[in-house]
Amino acid sequence: MVSSVNVRPVTASDYAAWRPLWDGYNAFYGRFGATALPEHITASTWQRFLDPAEPVHCLVAEEDDGSGALLGLTHYLYHRSMTRIEPVCYLSDLFTREAARGRGVGRMLIEAVYGQARAAGSSRVYWQTQEGNAAGRVLYDKVAKHHGFIVYAKEL
Repeated sequence: MVSSVNVRPVTASDYAAWRPLWDGYNAFYGRFGATALPEHITASTWQRFLDPAEPVHCLVAEEDDGSGALLGLTHYLYHRSMTRIEPVCYLSDLFTREAARGRGVGRMLIEAVYGQARAAGSSRVYWQTQEGNAAGRVLYDKVAKHHGFIVYAKEL
C-alpha cells in the first residue's frame, strides 16, 4: 500500500479536482463526443454524493503531500437484495489518474469501500468491468472473486 495517499469521502470543495477524474473514467468507457453523458446527469450524480439521504457515495484518493491533488475516485451505493437481509454494496465506478497507476491507489480505494460497507452492515461488495479491462482485472482478481456472471442490459 501507498503511505503517501489518503482515501476520504468527497467534499463539495472537491468538484474541480473530481471532475477530470470523472471525465477520464467516462472516456475510458467510451463515453465522449456524441456518446458523452449529458451534463445534467453529471450534475445530479455530484449532488447525490453530497446528500446524506442518498445511498450513493464517493471516496477520493488524494496525495498526502500537502498538495491535496486527487489521484483517483470510487463511487458506490447500497441496495436491497433478495438473497440477503443486510444491504449489498455495489462499487459502481473506480478510476485512477494514469500517472498514479501502479502505486496501489486502486487497491486502496477498493479496500476503503470494503471498510465503508462493513461499517454500514453490508455483507457483500460487488462490481462489474468490461471483459477487455485487463489491467483492472489483474487487480480485481487479487482483491475479490470472479463468479462468472455475464451482464445483460437493455436501454429503455
